[in-house]
Amino acid sequence: MRSVRNTGMGMLLALGLAGCAVVGGQHGAPPPSVDAQAAQALFTKGQFDQAAQAYLALSQQDPNYADYYRLLAAEAYRQEGALDRSATVLADVRRQHLEGEDALRFDMLKAEIALKNNDPTAALALTGTPGAGVSLPVRLRMGELRARAQAAAGDPWSAANTRVDMDAQLTGLDREQNRKQVIDLLIKLGKDALAGHAGELPAGDRMQPWVSEALSQLGVAIARPPAVLDQPVGTIGAGGNANVREGYRVPGKLALLLPTSGALAGAGGAIRDGFFTAYLDAGRNNAPRPEVRVYDVDGDAAHAVAAYDKAVAEGAQFVVGPLSREAVSAIFAKGPLPVPLLTLNYPNDKTLPPSNASEFGLLPETEGAQVADHMIDKGLTGAMIALSTDDFARRAGRAFKAEFEARGGHIDSTITLQNGAVNFADDIKAASPAEATPPADAAAVANGETPVENKNGVFISMKPQQARLFMPQLRLAKNTMPVFGTSHVYGGVDDAAADHDLEGVEFCDAPWLFDAQPGLPRRSDLNASMPATRGVAARLFAFGMDAWGLAPYVDWMRAHPGSYFAGATGQLVTDEFGRVRRVLIWARFQEGVARPVAGSLELEAPATAPTIESGDG
Repeated sequence: MRSVRNTGMGMLLALGLAGCAVVGGQHGAPPPSVDAQAAQALFTKGQFDQAAQAYLALSQQDPNYADYYRLLAAEAYRQEGALDRSATVLADVRRQHLEGEDALRFDMLKAEIALKNNDPTAALALTGTPGAGVSLPVRLRMGELRARAQAAAGDPWSAANTRVDMDAQLTGLDREQNRKQVIDLLIKLGKDALAGHAGELPAGDRMQPWVSEALSQLGVAIARPPAVLDQPVGTIGAGGNANVREGYRVPGKLALLLPTSGALAGAGGAIRDGFFTAYLDAGRNNAPRPEVRVYDVDGDAAHAVAAYDKAVAEGAQFVVGPLSREAVSAIFAKGPLPVPLLTLNYPNDKTLPPSNASEFGLLPETEGAQVADHMIDKGLTGAMIALSTDDFARRAGRAFKAEFEARGGHIDSTITLQNGAVNFADDIKAASPAEATPPADAAAVANGETPVENKNGVFISMKPQQARLFMPQLRLAKNTMPVFGTSHVYGGVDDAAADHDLEGVEFCDAPWLFDAQPGLPRRSDLNASMPATRGVAARLFAFGMDAWGLAPYVDWMRAHPGSYFAGATGQLVTDEFGRVRRVLIWARFQEGVARPVAGSLELEAPATAPTIESGDG
């Protein structure tokens, strides 16, 4: 037995179209008969050739419905992979004798035959926009064929638009394949043509995220659109019922995939502690919570796949994790996932997450891009970059450069600070402008104010120990440009004596480190009893808190653009592809102590109150 698989669409859609008698012929639906039921049974079993022959026999027996039964026979041959035989049968079908969706099914089959015969023009003529009242399977099949015809006619832009129109109605493997084809079609346009289309799109156009994704995969630096934070999740429901929180939905059983042994056990432990702290805190308001089981993935990709499969077999209805990029990639490679997943990292490659998976991670790229946006918003158009040789710094630096330049800024110089070195004077001198930067008032710099004549700033990404060496040497070189950094410059503890040299440095970070997000367990209250809340581990603890906080809301957030979760690591919002974006707060060293910058965060309490809705996540 052979069968046809539609390009970019699953077999279920094809079967749903070809196997159902929707309306019938010119005399209405044919009366039920034993022979018709037998033919349908053959089709359902995948015996397409026999089903086609049975339908042809029915067309001979009942002339009133001959065209209808010939259409079913042609569709059965199509499923068998015999489009030539399908075309022969279809030639004897009189379209004017078909009604409703049967006529559209006739057109779609003719269009598919035209595509096989390299006639996209004919296929386009047969695949217009269906009218109102047409069933979803027919609309999707029509869209699929039209996209194929547009691509075959040399119009990948229109084909991508058609597929984007279909995206919201697709699920599972069909959606994943369709999304991949959208990106492939856009990439086929090439950098220049795609950038041209991007420049013509109006603000908020539905194609914007797809074009941005394709340009990103082509290696083009593009400015990220600002995160839309319209409405926090979990607001009290209509009617003032305080026991109902909008969007809160939990599964019966949840699996947490974390390394509890091996090299990543320390990170896994901090995340686990944060997860259960937030989980237990949710019970304070009697919020429904799932049964949670932790699976050790040992930081290994194979173990992560095995743990996911085991969790599903043991009844998990939602999975959080794994942690390593390799493990995330391995689970995504499985294809369609039977149970929804919230990963704690991003995959190694640039593939889109499966349709029922969301990605969440503490990415240095996020911080680098946010620093670039912050500097541009302050009116700074030039930047000197100073990076350590650590991987996080290189990644943050690349993201900063891409975002800064995409938003019209220019990079003046870049310094790489070698680990173990203590004298950076020569590097700073070589990277500094030929003429000294105009002096700036020290108090203004400390308060984050940029002098009018100073349009340049410094971006740093390095650990505190290195920053404490770098900053005094930068100031000794009479470089008074404002300095902005990633969270790595802050050690997570107040140390006024050691951090005095970082005076005025502004950096983005997780609000929970400063107890700047109401509604969460306070870090200051947990410090004495939980070691994971102290120092740099506190960011992983906050990450774990948000892993639990997102779990009940992530589906709602994906379905409601602009909704966000006010979390420990920042304001969290999902994009069109299921990637969770973080909007961090800004802090500044003042008298050696890091404190949040006023107005850098909308202080919204995350919703942890219960909902009356629970069930599968």
